[in-house]
Amino acid sequence: MRFTRRNFLAGGGLALASALLSGCGPLRQALHQPQPFGSWPTGDQATWRRLSRMSFGPTAAERAHVADIGLNAWIEQQLAPATLDDTEASRRLLPFDSLAMDASTIFDLPEETARRELQQAALLRAVYSRRQLHEVMVDFWSDHFNISTLKGDCAWLKIIDDREVVRPHALGKFADLLWASINSPAMLVYLDNQENHAGKPNENYARELLELHTLGVDGGYSQSDVQELARCLTGWSVGDDAYWGHVRFLPEQHDDGPKHVLGQFIPAGGGQRDVEQVFETMLAHPALPRFIARKLVRRFVADEPPAALVEAAAASFARSGGDISTTLRTVLLAPEMAAAPPKLKRPFHMVAGALRQLHADTDGGPPLLEALARMGQPLFQWHTPDGYPDVVSAWSSSLLPRWQFALNLATGGFAGTSLDLAELTEAAGVSDMTSWLDQAATLLYGGPLPSATRTQLTDMLGADWNDEQAQLALAVLLAAPAYQWR
Repeated sequence: MRFTRRNFLAGGGLALASALLSGCGPLRQALHQPQPFGSWPTGDQATWRRLSRMSFGPTAAERAHVADIGLNAWIEQQLAPATLDDTEASRRLLPFDSLAMDASTIFDLPEETARRELQQAALLRAVYSRRQLHEVMVDFWSDHFNISTLKGDCAWLKIIDDREVVRPHALGKFADLLWASINSPAMLVYLDNQENHAGKPNENYARELLELHTLGVDGGYSQSDVQELARCLTGWSVGDDAYWGHVRFLPEQHDDGPKHVLGQFIPAGGGQRDVEQVFETMLAHPALPRFIARKLVRRFVADEPPAALVEAAAASFARSGGDISTTLRTVLLAPEMAAAPPKLKRPFHMVAGALRQLHADTDGGPPLLEALARMGQPLFQWHTPDGYPDVVSAWSSSLLPRWQFALNLATGGFAGTSLDLAELTEAAGVSDMTSWLDQAATLLYGGPLPSATRTQLTDMLGADWNDEQAQLALAVLLAAPAYQWR
């Protein structure tokens, strides 16, 4: 069957392409190619896999940089994001006034504008930031401390939370990140703690603080601990009127009686010190290191985290006093990371990676955001507090929207986003379908296609060399099952 734009989504051509490419993983070989796409070094599958997990999609330039300095040195650079110049990403964010606004001005923005600018900024940072590991960890913590912008005033308040809670602490100390979250107006509004009053407790935030933020559902706490923690959190609220958007402790709403939380006695009369004491108790709890370690290993290594690596990461977390970079270093340098099984890309990772690896020019605008929504991941809109799931079973049914994204990106179907096909093919030095398939596959998969697969795809696409066929070849490679994995 001859592959055309018309039958791409009709099933025939795409089904054949999918069948051909379903077994293609990250490939071992790589080519040498000039800038602006980088001099492509010969690399191994383990390096490609780790770069694919530590970034939103390794570009040719990044691969060349890793070949020059070594993967371990690259990891150390990424663990110190402030040392990496990020001018391009910052330039792309200049149109978004909301990112610098505080609570005194941000509510003047229309709600949809606030929500959209936060989404666009996240996508643009994922695509253009040189601080890729930091952006991957921002995504991780945004799920861990999930806040949906669809609830209450969170469309505005999550912008402040992203700027003041998640981003500054994504690679720092977990204690600082947790305390910042406890003091986040967005979190208190999202989990209803402004409705938590003495004599009328609301347990929502207390429950998620234990189950999702610190100890895990099997962390050894009881329903009584949830209830007592909720009492500690009474009066921990978001101010009203002129103070709206700021956390305030309201003594008149606080239950100031004695409490027992996680085996610790909290005497009466503590006021806001109740929260400070229970904060220290949660940080010292033995379940915390393992809970955080398991989530990190699941994100970077496997849906079923290897137990030995979880224990090693938990030990690093405990020894370092909850230092995120130290814990992450244990995970990223582990043999289990180098030998990790494939992980399915979530839609955000797939979209940002395609834009990065194909050197796209984009404003991250509504057409792309709508594509993400069709794939099931509208940014910052997961309704429940557990954050977007991180296992294959949650995402394996959304293939058609991924195919639609692939075709639209390859053929210029997204307003505000473009690929410079002439620049890509010129940099690749190609003028025929066979060599273009190899070069495009090297951009997207890490190496050229197996010869039999390349021959079958060339037969399907035809020998004609023109822009339309080159675009369709890109669409096939983006839509194929092989590209959905990292």
